[in-house]
Amino acid sequence: MSRLSWILLLGVPMLAASQEGLKLVEVRKIWGVAPHNAFTDLIRYRGEWLCSFREGKGHAGDAGRIRIISSTDTREWRSVAVLERDNVDYRDPKLSIAPDGKLMLLAAAAVPATRNPLTDHYSFVCFSSDGRTWTQPRRIVESWQWLWRLTWHQGTGYGVAYRWDPQEKQRRYSAILYSTRDGLAYTKVAEFTPPNCSEATLRFDGDTLYCLQRRDGVPNSALLGVSKPPYRNWEWKDLGLYFGGPNFIKLPDGRWIAAGRIIQHKKAQTIVARLDVEQGKLIPLATLPSGGDTSYPGLVWHEGRLYISYYSSHEGKAAIYLAIAVID
Repeated sequence: MSRLSWILLLGVPMLAASQEGLKLVEVRKIWGVAPHNAFTDLIRYRGEWLCSFREGKGHAGDAGRIRIISSTDTREWRSVAVLERDNVDYRDPKLSIAPDGKLMLLAAAAVPATRNPLTDHYSFVCFSSDGRTWTQPRRIVESWQWLWRLTWHQGTGYGVAYRWDPQEKQRRYSAILYSTRDGLAYTKVAEFTPPNCSEATLRFDGDTLYCLQRRDGVPNSALLGVSKPPYRNWEWKDLGLYFGGPNFIKLPDGRWIAAGRIIQHKKAQTIVARLDVEQGKLIPLATLPSGGDTSYPGLVWHEGRLYISYYSSHEGKAAIYLAIAVID
């Protein structure tokens, strides 16, 4: 069982758009064993909750490992799997369910873990039927391409890999949209034209594909992209603000909810927002208890509630939190 602490919400700060009807029911710390716990994802699989994240000494520069914890009630959590490799930094694990019903874990590896100098950076996948026993990591796409999250639709997975040239003194990012049928072999669908694209989450509305895209550099304002099959041509709207670790989902009533990191008054915080996909606007609804090193939310809608995993260092060291919200 994890070390558990409760945070009762007796007035979590709500931003200007709180009239939207989002109410945070509770937020609790669900893991904080390692010196640094970060980069979460959340999924329901076969009647249980699974949360994945990285454990390490700090944000980067050490041999991070991936831990997966499980719960049946979101209150009691226990560790069920650890993935690690000597002198390699495993980081930022994302969970999805492949067409064959198996769990798929997508993550990145930095070699060596110290990054001094960094000689390789690649994406890899593992599969599991129970969240506990995983296949050996399999490398995918090319080195220096970070496939950040995969979204499945009608038997095909889609993801955005951001890439960079390790020889460049000043890192510049570009992004490629890939598709896959099995999670192992990938086909390039399109190259994104906006500059500085990095982390991205894709979601479908019917056959329409939306992309919530982080950018790093100048400009660094996030983008919302939209495309129709075969997803080679994209229209982009500038959201007008930085948004790190972006994630979003569509609710049963048709509204879109996003979560990620913003910078307000030089302070980093993880927020929940309504995403207006027609106007290309992020409308903040609530600020989660957060600060310092924070973000990378996982989102699950289950039985009328929104479950949000994320990490934050506002209580000292970076730890894993779970927020539960209702939306009227």
